[in-house]
Amino acid sequence: MSELRKAHTNATYFITCTVVGWIDVFTRSRYCDVVIDSLHFCKQSKGLDVFAYVIMPSHIHLIARQLDGKLNETIRDFKAHVAKQILRLVESEPGESRKDWLLYMFRYYAKFQQQNTKFQFWQKTNHPIEMVSPEMLMQKIEYIHSNPLAASLVIDSASWLYSSACRMSSFTVARI
Repeated sequence: MSELRKAHTNATYFITCTVVGWIDVFTRSRYCDVVIDSLHFCKQSKGLDVFAYVIMPSHIHLIARQLDGKLNETIRDFKAHVAKQILRLVESEPGESRKDWLLYMFRYYAKFQQQNTKFQFWQKTNHPIEMVSPEMLMQKIEYIHSNPLAASLVIDSASWLYSSACRMSSFTVARI
């Protein structure tokens, strides 16, 4: 990943993780649960502070920081773990009607990346944007929480199960 697209400090960042081809993977609760469990693990074991997040069908937005300055490494590990777990579920769980198509698409995108010989799940960049003011932070939190509403997935932001708007008590909420 380009050095210009990495979070280099212990600052707070708005991050977007996008599935290759904008494939709607997170339409199954079992895949969203992998993301939630992985975020909790990173919070508890790696010191990741998550201020807000939303899991949309093809991407994840989050506002996070890591005080030891290793946010890039944690997000890299988070993405790798989520990809492996979801690919394992797609390959092995019964009831995935899109199994063949999903695996075909992930193989297709892997052809364009040297380090991925079999599957490519995530787009390479996370598009980190440093939160430089409390106003910017609040604007991005509002954007994250209103994303399901803007996509007509719910009529109330707090009703989207896979968002910190619904689960605020289980994640850190703090100021910059």
